[in-house]
Amino acid sequence: MHRGRTFTFDLENISLSNGATVDLEVIRHPGASAIVPVLDPDTVLLLRQYRHAVGNTIIEIPAGTVDADETPESCAKRELMEETGFSGGHWERLGEIVPVPGYSDERIHLFLASSLKPDHQDLDHDELIEVLPVPWDQALRMVFQGEIQDAKSITGLLLAAQRTGHLSVPGLANPNIA
Repeated sequence: MHRGRTFTFDLENISLSNGATVDLEVIRHPGASAIVPVLDPDTVLLLRQYRHAVGNTIIEIPAGTVDADETPESCAKRELMEETGFSGGHWERLGEIVPVPGYSDERIHLFLASSLKPDHQDLDHDELIEVLPVPWDQALRMVFQGEIQDAKSITGLLLAAQRTGHLSVPGLANPNIA
């Protein structure tokens, strides 16, 4: 129905397992990568960014769409540098989420970046971003108090906090804690 610069909007007629035939509107998305950048053991980098779709400035982690010629990890490395002005020396894959499966096939690949080094920030002309160094305990408080509402950021921060030992989940082994 519509092809934009990032995704397509399709109307698909499908048959369900119960025999019903329905028309579904589906957003086809190339995927994205999101990064939890750890500045030092006690500090994470967050972004304050204006998002027109929600009509507000929100707090989130760096992220961007995977280009046709790149892997999710190379996208993550590019986006971290472009949006924060840092490059990561150590990378860990945290997982993958499907943020809105009711109407989109988008998958967001989540990464943890540490051993950050200053690099060159290279914002797109339409990006209004402020980089915020935030203590881990404050970032988690922002998640649990609803100040951070973005799903990829909530998921990424919780997974990274568990991985780095800033959040303990009973019964779940932490690979980085002896």
